[in-house]
Amino acid sequence: MLHKPVLFEEAIEAMNIQQNSCCVDGTFGRGGHSAAILDRLGEQGRLIALDKDAQAIAYGKAHFSSEPRLYLHHCSFSRLREVVERHGLAGRIDAVLLDLGVSSPQLDDAGRGFSFQQDGPLDMRMDQSSGMSAAQWLATAEESEIAAVLWEYGEERFSRRIARAIVEQRGAEPLQTTTQLAQLIFRASPVKERHKHPATRSFQAIRIYINRELDDLREGLGQAVDVLAPGGRLVVISFHSLEDRIVKRFIRDRSRGDLLPKGVPVMEKHRKPGILRAVGKPVRAAEEELQQNPRARSAIMRIAEKRA
Repeated sequence: MLHKPVLFEEAIEAMNIQQNSCCVDGTFGRGGHSAAILDRLGEQGRLIALDKDAQAIAYGKAHFSSEPRLYLHHCSFSRLREVVERHGLAGRIDAVLLDLGVSSPQLDDAGRGFSFQQDGPLDMRMDQSSGMSAAQWLATAEESEIAAVLWEYGEERFSRRIARAIVEQRGAEPLQTTTQLAQLIFRASPVKERHKHPATRSFQAIRIYINRELDDLREGLGQAVDVLAPGGRLVVISFHSLEDRIVKRFIRDRSRGDLLPKGVPVMEKHRKPGILRAVGKPVRAAEEELQQNPRARSAIMRIAEKRA
């Protein structure tokens, strides 16, 4: 059974898919969105799906092997333009969907090291074929760098304390498991929030940094607009304020027309409009979905359309 993502129906509806649409699912995961997109496409429709997680692509190839309209690529959506151009579809994409952050299958697999609630290797890489694992980075990074990452990407107020504890710990014994790190953070945090493990923000921060998530997002948003056809939709689901802030500002900035110095005598009708326009208000999960999936509480979806 395919995993059902957060804001599932809302995202598919927002893409405004037609029978002959060419779409991009920038975060394939376990194919929940892609399956629904394919259900709406006719024989002439096309779907390009990307994921930096090799396990996700392997799953897609196994479960969608008989689907000729689907093109799977093992890479980040920060290479979206390159992939779309390879298919000769630049400027012809009708919808791009980005469902950000770590997926439920990744969180549920202790061997991936994303969750502090299960003991596993301290990896956290979405693409395990490249880059440093969390354990490797924590073993070599300067204390000041670790503190900066925890503060910038996790908004962790005890970032310096935790960074100092990590450096002291690795001097005696390397940090190799999620449980080791979670317990260290618990001990280093002088104040404990109700209903929230002290390691929550630090794990988020390290994961974002290791996977270049915010850099990929900035690059991917710009490339999505480049490949969209006039009238094409950009649909982005975020799960924390750092992501959503980037998406919100991007849509705002690309929706503005010419920014002219104050006092320049140019009439509004002569100003060049922005390349995007926001569609509706930000969308959040309904109460029914929140009851079934608590993770949906932090989800927010923004929609933009490329001007004709």
